[in-house]
Amino acid sequence: MGEPGSERHYGGVFPAVRKNGETYFRASFTFRGKHISLGSFPAPALAHQAYREAKGLAGDLSVTLLEYREDSALPFEKWVCLLNFRDNGIYFGTPIYMGQRLFYYYMSPVHVLKFDLDDLFYYSSHKIMRRGNHYFVADYGMQVNIASRYGIKNYAVQGRDYRFINGDVTDFRRENIEILNVYHGVKKIERDGQTRFAVRIHVKGNYSVGIYQTELEAAIAYNKAIDLLLKAGVKKQYTPNYVEGIPPSKYAEIYSSLEISPKIVNFRIS
Repeated sequence: MGEPGSERHYGGVFPAVRKNGETYFRASFTFRGKHISLGSFPAPALAHQAYREAKGLAGDLSVTLLEYREDSALPFEKWVCLLNFRDNGIYFGTPIYMGQRLFYYYMSPVHVLKFDLDDLFYYSSHKIMRRGNHYFVADYGMQVNIASRYGIKNYAVQGRDYRFINGDVTDFRRENIEILNVYHGVKKIERDGQTRFAVRIHVKGNYSVGIYQTELEAAIAYNKAIDLLLKAGVKKQYTPNYVEGIPPSKYAEIYSSLEISPKIVNFRIS
């Protein structure tokens, strides 16, 4: 194989130089006519080890993701990419493995998200990041919570505003997500055998806006509460409810007729 340090004898390894003059080594190989980059490494032997591992994964159909080890030459994400290409004939730059009528997005060997095939194009070009129980992608230079793709609003509370029907919080298939409260600040409640809608808004603590007969009234009441608080000098940036399906005149009629808690009406900045 040649003496250590003579990288020209390492298959699949190519030296490169950083702007600061430091030499590093790229590994790559070609599989089914596709040239696949395997990453950069500080030493040629490490790059060659990654090259050999990639060839082994591509050529051995018996190897599965369950056999990944922490001391593997390639990162787990690359294992997912390679095994999906080997088994399903399509290469993604993100750790996606195709299933029947869905696909799996591997955050780690033990943390796997499930998505509808309709989302495949999006997540094949957007890498998912995780912060606690929230998942984000970089989109147009901003971090976007992927929950928004499924009608889950920022600051929505699981179990109150939405739920995963099968109980699996990693299953983002649309059939598994039920939106319980469509509007900001609105919560459906059962009282005396009847459904009502309670509205709360946060101003240095939660304030009750009122309880309303319909969800539409509750959504507009929240907007009215925002207007009153802004008029009182509150500087917080609230997101008003977007109400569609009614003409402006009807919206104005409901808006003017709604009673708002005196605590909101008379709110003053201390």
